[in-house]
Amino acid sequence: MHVEVVGSGRPLVLLHGWAMHGGVFAPLVEQLRRDHVLYLVDLPGHGLSTERDAIDLAHVVQRIAQVTPAAVWLGWSLGGLLAQQAALEMPWHVRGLIAVAASPRFVTAPDWDCAVSAEVFAQFGAELKRDYRGTLERFLMLEAAGSQHAQAEIRALRECVFARGEPAQMALQQGLSMLSAMDLRAELAHLTQAHLWIAGRRDKLVPWQAMQSASASTRRGSTVCIAGAGHAPFLSHAVELATLVRQFVQASDNSAPST
Repeated sequence: MHVEVVGSGRPLVLLHGWAMHGGVFAPLVEQLRRDHVLYLVDLPGHGLSTERDAIDLAHVVQRIAQVTPAAVWLGWSLGGLLAQQAALEMPWHVRGLIAVAASPRFVTAPDWDCAVSAEVFAQFGAELKRDYRGTLERFLMLEAAGSQHAQAEIRALRECVFARGEPAQMALQQGLSMLSAMDLRAELAHLTQAHLWIAGRRDKLVPWQAMQSASASTRRGSTVCIAGAGHAPFLSHAVELATLVRQFVQASDNSAPST
């Protein structure tokens, strides 16, 4: 698994979203590298990670933990789902959780309407087999939709998506399956770490209400909604997002038990 390490200061692990790689966080990295050692993970099948086929994403969080120090984890979208899972499974290693445009459940259910229909991910999966690049392009447009800086975001995402090679189709299909099937809502009550949910008010993929509901179901959760942001606030509002991250990591360090 490829992990790029940059910066100095408190450690912070960053997990990207579907079809992307750690390089997508570049604007946020520029804001944080003077205060944090940033561990930018390329998930299996993405970016410079060498695993290209038969990727077991169910165990990816343990693999990430093996190559990173105990730290706060920041996950965006699919990466946020993985970060939630890691925080639940390894509270001694994941010192705090920052979920950016992420939800404990990405698809609708009878008791959960702040999500997209499962058919959305099923359609992306079916189209991926017929039109690989066109499907990724449509997903990028969905990620940028709604943002007050949508045109700039779609340009940035297009420049980034293949910058480290093509994501493996097996990994993409598995990622879509995770987004469709995983439901961590009931487990969130067991989170012992502080956790922050950062939403984009204009996000068309993960409504801000989902993160508000997730936070309300826990003891140590809080939510911040960035006005004008869509699904990728680290591109459109990097300065604001970096400030929230610094404040959260500082507070997490201050509240951590001494060893």
